[in-house]
Amino acid sequence: MLTYQPNASSNKAEIFNEVKSHIESLGFAVVDQDDTRPWGAFLVIDPNQIEAFQKHFFGEVTLSFDSELSYSPKILLVAPTQKLSWQYHYRRSELWKLVAGEAAIARSMDDTESEADKMEMDGLVKLAQGERHRLIGLDGWGVVAEIWVHTDPKQPSDESDIVRLQDDYSRK
Repeated sequence: MLTYQPNASSNKAEIFNEVKSHIESLGFAVVDQDDTRPWGAFLVIDPNQIEAFQKHFFGEVTLSFDSELSYSPKILLVAPTQKLSWQYHYRRSELWKLVAGEAAIARSMDDTESEADKMEMDGLVKLAQGERHRLIGLDGWGVVAEIWVHTDPKQPSDESDIVRLQDDYSRK
């Protein structure tokens, strides 16, 4: 949970800097970031902090930290009225939780995009490996905590493990 609530009228740079500062004030180290995404931005948290991240944002979820699986924590910022691509992944499942603001999610087990459902604050979303999904911004900014659960320990998922079925920004 974030004690920070984004201001819908703030611009991307303000929101990004405020969220990053808040995440760092919680003791999390940002090891990568991208504020150039057309739909918003993301922050990658140090994977060595996965247990603290899981405890803080996903306390109701039990992860096996000594298993063959590995995990990558992130924070997504989705801009008002923007949306990520309709996508899926071969090498990861995902956990999402809306931690500030507002957002919606569309999901399906096939290529047909479903109607979007508004995400509930602190409601857990489990996305299976291969499940089609899309994060959607509503009237204000949305901040989503995310954990990538890498399903192939020999080849962990990365940004190249995105199969885009539809994209408003003409990305492949």
